[in-house]
Amino acid sequence: MSQSEPESVFAALSNKLKDRTATIGVIGLGYVGLPLAVACARAGFNAIGFDIDDAKTKALNSGQSYIEAVASEELSGHVAEARFTATTEFADLKLCDAVVVCVPTPLSKQREPDLSYVTRTAQQIVLHLKPGQLVVLESTTYPGTTLEVLKPLLETGGLRSGVDFWIGFSPEREDPGNERYNTTSIPKVIAGDGEQASELMEALYGAVVETVVPVSTPSVAEAVKITENVFRAVNIALVNELKVIYDAMGIDVWEVIDAASTKPFGYMPFYPGPGLGGHCIPIDPFYLTWKSREYDLPTRFIELAGEINVAMPKYVVGRLRDEIDEQQSVALGAARVLVLGLAYKKNVSDIRESPSFALIELLERRGSKVDFHDPHVDEIPMTREHSDLAGRKSTELTAEQVAKYNAVLVSTDHDGIDYRLVAENAKLVVDTRNAFARRGLRASHIVKA
Repeated sequence: MSQSEPESVFAALSNKLKDRTATIGVIGLGYVGLPLAVACARAGFNAIGFDIDDAKTKALNSGQSYIEAVASEELSGHVAEARFTATTEFADLKLCDAVVVCVPTPLSKQREPDLSYVTRTAQQIVLHLKPGQLVVLESTTYPGTTLEVLKPLLETGGLRSGVDFWIGFSPEREDPGNERYNTTSIPKVIAGDGEQASELMEALYGAVVETVVPVSTPSVAEAVKITENVFRAVNIALVNELKVIYDAMGIDVWEVIDAASTKPFGYMPFYPGPGLGGHCIPIDPFYLTWKSREYDLPTRFIELAGEINVAMPKYVVGRLRDEIDEQQSVALGAARVLVLGLAYKKNVSDIRESPSFALIELLERRGSKVDFHDPHVDEIPMTREHSDLAGRKSTELTAEQVAKYNAVLVSTDHDGIDYRLVAENAKLVVDTRNAFARRGLRASHIVKA
């Protein structure tokens, strides 16, 4: 390759991104990838979505979305205009000018980073990588992954990063169910590996989102995402610990938080719950604790926060056991329990890392008969960690059905639940979200945990 060729390849890609004639490939069509692919199509790019799930790609190509953040009406319009297509054929990566990786980055059972999805995806990309492409990682991971893991893998095919192709990192900031902020309105942190890569990153994302926030290196961008979620994890752990302490003192932690929130400076409210859910907060902080061992540095706050948050389901089950025994003189192992809410947060169907799974499994290990009701989740899908629960269906919420249970356990406070019906017909309610008190529903058989 002559000295002039790299510059001309870069200029060609830059122009394609700026005039929006580029084709953008998005790998992983979940809660991050699908909204991004549709946002690219909305911005005028041609978008190709890649996923290993054939059922997903078929649904998308028929204009049917399976994620609340993407309306089927809009999706079908992009499909009809050939602005968006979904495929399981990774050979089509050769058609893309930019490739964005949005695959899962879970933890192993030993709470160590599992980058297998990222590495397998990189191995697929390198088979079809060509000069003049931009590759972006959006999957949350520890600082250094883009340059230490992704870059060497992509260079195994003989092309060189910064010369033949370019790489960068941009942390996803999706918040399912957030009606105020979405993919395009959330400021987007971006960083490329080198000046040219950074320029290409800005051209791509600047065309798709309202605000881009450039930082100096991919490692800084990776650290931004980890910092955001460590901040939340530590503060949620703090209020969870305060909940346990104040409960022992007979003090309502939600009343305390509401009153503290009236201070106009120096305080930010966080709320307790039955445990952490979602793909980010329960997982991302442990990526940093793992990476910190390379530098022989402890992460005491992060690890302690993790211990507190992981212990919350056991605390809730303990409170439920005590209340059933006190109010009904029934052993937990003989009790029927209805869990309200399977999703990890209110008003969405996202069940990733939901504490409801831990609650169900803890109760069933003790012998309880457990059902769930969730207006957003009709049936438990197959998951990596809870495959034995797959196929269970949401129980209908009627007065007669609620009355059959020894206790109703509120795990997720969806707005679409008839809390008054539950309050009037349940023998016992254990509320981990303050859902009943917020609606003015108070009674001796409604307790907080």
